[in-house]
Amino acid sequence: MTCQCHPERSRRATHHRHPERSRRATHHRHPERSRRATIVILNTPHIKLTYVYILKCSDKSYYTGVTNNLDRRLLEHESGLNPDCYTFTRRPVHLVFYEVCSTPRQAIEFEKKIKGWSRAKKEALINEDWKKIQDLSKCRNETSADNFKKY
Repeated sequence: MTCQCHPERSRRATHHRHPERSRRATHHRHPERSRRATIVILNTPHIKLTYVYILKCSDKSYYTGVTNNLDRRLLEHESGLNPDCYTFTRRPVHLVFYEVCSTPRQAIEFEKKIKGWSRAKKEALINEDWKKIQDLSKCRNETSADNFKKY
């Protein structure tokens, strides 16, 4: 599904944070988080939201995950609750991006997609540079149609 307000974007509407998304949506920021991290809270109690998030670790690597409670999950990463977790030896971690999804399935699909992306493409997402994401999505291998000579 393409966003009606930005048809040039191919992102699913559920992964799109648009200021006019819903009259019932309330936007607020957490001062300790990145300015790009904006939570959308819907005033409907029966909707269970799921978050896809990216953390920047102390070794400059990125960790991508899914949760239904972002604040709790961040505390778990920061406290080192699980010594087997990727972020345990890479603390402190900083939230650099997250997206709200309406279903866990959509969140898991988006997380898997991000995990397959290059570092440059993840950074373009974090910086909300849609043009760069599009450029980085182009096929550049030797079998690409762009590499064949036109006769």
